[in-house]
Amino acid sequence: MNLSQTLAEKKATNKQNIPADIWAVMENSTQALKASALSEKAAKKGDTLPNFNLPNSSGNQVSLSDFKEDFLVVSFYRGGWCPFCNLELRALQDILPQLKELNAGLVAISPETPDNSLTTSEKNELDFTVLSDIDNTYAKSLGLVFQLPEKLREIYHAFNIHVDKHNNNKEYELPLPATYIVNKNREIIYSFAPEDYTERLDPEKIIEAITKS
Repeated sequence: MNLSQTLAEKKATNKQNIPADIWAVMENSTQALKASALSEKAAKKGDTLPNFNLPNSSGNQVSLSDFKEDFLVVSFYRGGWCPFCNLELRALQDILPQLKELNAGLVAISPETPDNSLTTSEKNELDFTVLSDIDNTYAKSLGLVFQLPEKLREIYHAFNIHVDKHNNNKEYELPLPATYIVNKNREIIYSFAPEDYTERLDPEKIIEAITKS
């Protein structure tokens, strides 16, 4: 199975296990975000990726200019509390050897604090850089950020998911699970920014996009 199939299975399992009224709220929230067409306003192919200077899981600052490869894959994820994000991160880990052969770097960015990013990195046994975008400052510059609806926050709390604690703020803001591929000039050559958090870019498409560029 590829990542999309794995995610679809996870979503189907969730639908079976989550009470119908709660599932309806979750689905309605996703549909409302789709209706907002946030992705249409986000950074896209042809744009230049702006520089970032963000702490890694050890608290050390990392900037875009630190990556010297011919290509860089930048993956935004919601947090280590999100099972769909963890599935994506592990799938990205699997293609790391292929990316290195193509002289392509990989970095994942979330609004979690460095301590929580370290937990996510260790849990998924990641060998690539994971950065903390505190207060979603960088994601906001790309037009990727939205706020969780109040009803969805209550559901997450009932599931023992506390976004406020993971992000160390009370904003309940998250980025779309976007993936950008940029070339050496930091021009975006491929973009994927779905409003549906259960959708992610298949790693095979990342390899294909780099190979064809």
